Amino acid sequence: MASQHLPSTFRAEMGATLRLAGPLALANLLQMAVFATDVIFVARLGQQALAASSLAIAIVALMMMGINGVTGAVAPLIAAEMGRRFNSVREVRRSARMALWVAVLFSLGAIALSQMGELLMTATGQDPKVSSLSAHFLEIVSLAVLPMTIANVLRTFVSTLGRPFFATVITALAIGVNALGNYVLVFGHFGFPALGLMGSALASITTATVMVLAYALAIRSDRRLRRYHVFGRIWRPEWQRLRQILALGLPIAATLIAEGGLFSGAAFLVGRIGEAQLAAHTVALQIAAFAFQVPFGVGQAATIRVGYHYGAGNRAGIGHAGWAAIAIAMMFMVVSASTMLLAPRFILSAYVDVDAPQNALLVGFALHYLFVAAIFQLTDGLQAVAAGALRGIQDTRVPMAIALFGYWAAGFATSAVLGLFTPLEGVGVWIGLAVGLTVAALLLIARWHWREEFHLDRV
Repeated sequence: MASQHLPSTFRAEMGATLRLAGPLALANLLQMAVFATDVIFVARLGQQALAASSLAIAIVALMMMGINGVTGAVAPLIAAEMGRRFNSVREVRRSARMALWVAVLFSLGAIALSQMGELLMTATGQDPKVSSLSAHFLEIVSLAVLPMTIANVLRTFVSTLGRPFFATVITALAIGVNALGNYVLVFGHFGFPALGLMGSALASITTATVMVLAYALAIRSDRRLRRYHVFGRIWRPEWQRLRQILALGLPIAATLIAEGGLFSGAAFLVGRIGEAQLAAHTVALQIAAFAFQVPFGVGQAATIRVGYHYGAGNRAGIGHAGWAAIAIAMMFMVVSASTMLLAPRFILSAYVDVDAPQNALLVGFALHYLFVAAIFQLTDGLQAVAAGALRGIQDTRVPMAIALFGYWAAGFATSAVLGLFTPLEGVGVWIGLAVGLTVAALLLIARWHWREEFHLDRV
């Protein structure tokens, strides 16, 4: 059953993982640049607009994490099929088709929920003016969820089949489209009206739609990808494969929602403390999230590489793939943590004018948050890659329980206590984030280390 094209040595797996993780991590970084473009333009509208957008984006991001988690099950399924038999055209097509179904159905539900955003804003004690502006923004920007989740499925499809560079190129295109859209619609250029915050929402919808069209064109133009006919008979159900995706993907979604919910919940905690602290939290979190995209990409590569070996029944390859990915991520996170510690003002200057008197309070808070972020860089990367490796062996339920415990019982509880009931305020919220990520990382790496004792690496 073992596939001869799969490397089985640690050194070979390091190279294979780097070749796959490089384009994926770069695509992730470029995707963050797309989101950063929104923040950069919205920040020019003032702290209130930035705070309002951050609350809405926190909700959208949380919903997208859940949907992408469910559809993300297509990666280990396709990888395992490729490991069992390299020419698994029918099985791969069925998996991709049902993942697209899940993306559409869940996205429509997310859009419907977003229309009740103001109830959530007011229930969490946000400023009334910020709540109203944020809810209106959420109603519009949520429409981007549908094309964004479809694009994510297509990205997973092309990457798992050995074409991750398409994700890089298409995401780079999205940066230009989003920047142009914000420039035209937020401030009103080339004859368009200045729509302010709502213009940024429309730019997001346009960008996501362009990404879907670009992936469709890439799949159509590539000889290897085209042979899978991923859009063929898209209306035809494959109920068994749909059940497989849901069984594997729902725990992944719960894991990602638990982590995303920790950060989104932190935004609402900081929002109760003050507008300036919330704006600072938004900028600092963008920076931390930007750094996280590299280990996240390595984790995606780990899912695929481990999945290949899992499908081939190559237990040695499973171990080499997982540990190689962990080593790669750790090396990068040392660099990102050092940068945050040594040059925080320089990093912040990409988002705000750090020398402007009106930004002094925001910059002061953000510097404190970045210090904490630098401390938890290593554990953040470790938990991301360990979770990705476990998904490759289709272990998702226990990692879900670990995530719920680590992120919420340990992390959010600490954030709430330190943030709302001690003088630490926003810094206390960020300390809670560090606690949650560290607990989750330790438990996930322990499960990966003892996977053989749990018989997790046997097909």
